[in-house]
Amino acid sequence: MFESPISELSFSTEGSCSPYEASLFSPLTTPSISPPPEPFTWGSKDLFSSPFFPASLDDPTRDGPALPKALPQLAPNVTPLEVAEADRETPDNWVKRNPQLVRLTGKHPFNSEARLATLFEAGFLTPSHLHFVRNHGAVPRVTEDTARKWTIRIHGLVQREITVTVHQLSQLFPIVTLPVTFACAGNRRKEQNVVRKTLGFSWGAAGVSTALWTGVYLADILNYVRPKRGAAKHVIFEGGDNLPNGPYGTSQRLSWAANKDRGMLIAWAMNGLPLEPDHGFPVRLVVPGQIGGRSVKWLKRIEISDRESQHHLHFWDNKLLPTQVMPDQARAERHWWYDPRYIITELNVNSAIAKPDHDETLIISKHSQSDDSYTVRGYAYGGGGRRVTRVEVSLDEGATWTLAEVEYLEDRFRDICHIDPVYGTLDLTERDTSFCWCFWSFDVKHSAMAQCNALMVKASDEGSALQPRDMYWHALGMMNNWWFRVAVHKTEDNDKVTLRFEHPTLAGTASGGWMERMKATGQDITKPVFGEHTSGEKPADTKPKVEEIPLTKPGVTRKITMEELKNQDREHPWFVVNGEVYDGTPFLNEHPGGGDSIILVAGEDASEDFFAIHSAEGKRKLAQFHIGTLVKSGTDTPETSEKETDGIFLNKTKWKDVKLNTIEQVNHDTYLYRFELPREEQPLGLPVGQHVFVRLKRKDTGEMVQRAYTPVSQPGAVGSIQLLIKLYLASKDFPIGGKMTTGFHQLVLGDTVQLKGPLGSFVWAGQGVANWRGIDRKIKEVGMICGGSGITPILQVLRGIFLDALDTETKVWVISANRTETDILCRDELDALYAKHGPHRMKLHYVLGTAPPGWTGSVGRIDNEMIKTELPSPSEQGIILVCGPEPMINYAVKPGLQAAGWDPEKYLVVF
Repeated sequence: MFESPISELSFSTEGSCSPYEASLFSPLTTPSISPPPEPFTWGSKDLFSSPFFPASLDDPTRDGPALPKALPQLAPNVTPLEVAEADRETPDNWVKRNPQLVRLTGKHPFNSEARLATLFEAGFLTPSHLHFVRNHGAVPRVTEDTARKWTIRIHGLVQREITVTVHQLSQLFPIVTLPVTFACAGNRRKEQNVVRKTLGFSWGAAGVSTALWTGVYLADILNYVRPKRGAAKHVIFEGGDNLPNGPYGTSQRLSWAANKDRGMLIAWAMNGLPLEPDHGFPVRLVVPGQIGGRSVKWLKRIEISDRESQHHLHFWDNKLLPTQVMPDQARAERHWWYDPRYIITELNVNSAIAKPDHDETLIISKHSQSDDSYTVRGYAYGGGGRRVTRVEVSLDEGATWTLAEVEYLEDRFRDICHIDPVYGTLDLTERDTSFCWCFWSFDVKHSAMAQCNALMVKASDEGSALQPRDMYWHALGMMNNWWFRVAVHKTEDNDKVTLRFEHPTLAGTASGGWMERMKATGQDITKPVFGEHTSGEKPADTKPKVEEIPLTKPGVTRKITMEELKNQDREHPWFVVNGEVYDGTPFLNEHPGGGDSIILVAGEDASEDFFAIHSAEGKRKLAQFHIGTLVKSGTDTPETSEKETDGIFLNKTKWKDVKLNTIEQVNHDTYLYRFELPREEQPLGLPVGQHVFVRLKRKDTGEMVQRAYTPVSQPGAVGSIQLLIKLYLASKDFPIGGKMTTGFHQLVLGDTVQLKGPLGSFVWAGQGVANWRGIDRKIKEVGMICGGSGITPILQVLRGIFLDALDTETKVWVISANRTETDILCRDELDALYAKHGPHRMKLHYVLGTAPPGWTGSVGRIDNEMIKTELPSPSEQGIILVCGPEPMINYAVKPGLQAAGWDPEKYLVVF
């Protein structure tokens, strides 16, 4: 029996938000028993009335709602208008399909993929007519009326059994959308079938696609039905298809299914439109990070059980059997299929070359002196939410490898929260999991391509899983992920060389590819050798070559004197590496270490810092910022070391060692680190409002990492420096953790780190004077906003104001936003300052995402009203200081200040 909704969901469509800040910076909706909200609409119509029907069967001109320009865009949904000829005599003679798809299993059942080049060129989000399809039988024929009445029964070891329609699901639970890459476990199986025939059909390298999936979290449903603790262990899913051995079904561990971070959805829409029949209309399961076979289509039943699914295809499909088990043996010996050690759940890391395409040609000149190049491109993906950490390309058959450029388009969804009547909440800002493919590219000069016999690619993920050199052949041919290789053939004609590219195989029954060609000549295609070599071994004298990465840009001849370098505006910083001058201005906003790390070395020789922490990829990027060569002039004077007669410790151009003296735990994830200066009475030399760079060497990886921090040392501190560090450590859900804070966590007493500074564009000079961007300003009112550990620069300025005996007028407003009460850092000192100076000179306001009983501050997030009431009104002698997560600043603070009448460009200082 269907029960009443558990809560009412309220969406705000103004601006964007970060879920990390979602509990902090705008009003929350309190769950309550209430009538269901109005149905979401598709345009002006009810989402679950007549428009809730596949575009191919209702209105082929429809596309999903537009996305913000900052997000990857939907490709046009070129919905087929007619039933393909191949389907007209099959049970699927009503399903309209793209006739250009490669059919892998004849006419029926329908299993297909797009041509690799077509799929890749469609972009990050795959339109439904190009998305690969895996069907085990006929597609269930669902009418509009059937779709409205379609129900999912949720039962078993639960305290509250329910049977719900799709419409009711949309009322019971928050509607969400996630971008998810599906990949068939058989992706690239054709390569295995060429070596030796497996039990599976021949997928090419396009058995992978990405789409936006809209529905509700499975975790929310499970929380509602309340599985019986102790007894319930598995969640079983059953589809509505009709197969000889019963409907398709499989299962997940309950602990996985109930974890919202794993992103499992009960979904009814794909790319903003109702699911197409081949993709599960009207409703399906979506399981990110796992093989496509776990995402059950045409979902009818969910059972919470003490044992895994007993469905036929749960056992007799999607297995990774030992390589010594041959197909006939696997068919005859049932125990292999029931052994839980061989079940496949999560995808493995994989990559492929899409450009150049199979049989593509490139004509180059033999004697060309130009820097013309060809961009090799492709995709890569990982499994289980693990991020692809690198993609490498080899031009010499694996002897040496070079990093490719990787574009993580999924990360754009981490920057904003998009709210829409159809998509619900499309929000990855709090997610660290990677459930989508990434695209990579690698530029190869024509001269290098002409010497190349094969292009090879391999990827690895953040679990340090690597694509192997050799194929792991097994009876089902699944999870094939050995290096992807493209052969390069050369034909010379006078001054021209024509290069023709050959992929390993062609999908389905099509003939072609170097694997079939080499096999026909008797070569061992599991150890392929390209070019002129005839044996399976490399020449004995082949040695890895050390890659020399050019740091300069061809054609740049400008000569720059030391005087010109020193006089350059620090806001448009130039710096020197190995005697060459670079303009870091275009990279200030993109630099992984932050723009301050570039500004810090403005006008200086940055060679030591650069080579200490940058990889080959970073060195390769440097050349694009090259503007000239440093030369001496008659007016140049020898460089002299910075004077230290005043005994100040900090130096802007030199790293200096400090020793760890004490570590004090402040709360559950934050620690206070105190470092000794070389001399007990030595001044630190840090102006109020400035910060320092900290550099350390990770003990686990040996990697040199650095970051800017604002110390919490008292003004005028001598002999030591104190840093308040919030740790982001590796966990089950976030396997890598923060690079810098993990390094801090590895420190023990007596260890040393290095400091450089001070740096920053803001200084509180005292007596109500602030120097910002080199200009003194008289300030009477200071508004301050901090999120979490962003309290450190705010506290520093607060001290500078209230410990100044000559300043009795400056007034301060403070908003401190945190997830929970225990997350409030430095609260005792904040409260003490307020007790002494408030309410005449200080106003202090706390806001929590989750508040305990009796909490008297705000609950929710920073919003326009809070900024208007808890900060000073705009004035010429006012200023606003903020430190916190970027989404908070961009999507709450800046819009709120503008709404209150402030001009952020003139009055907002972001630490």
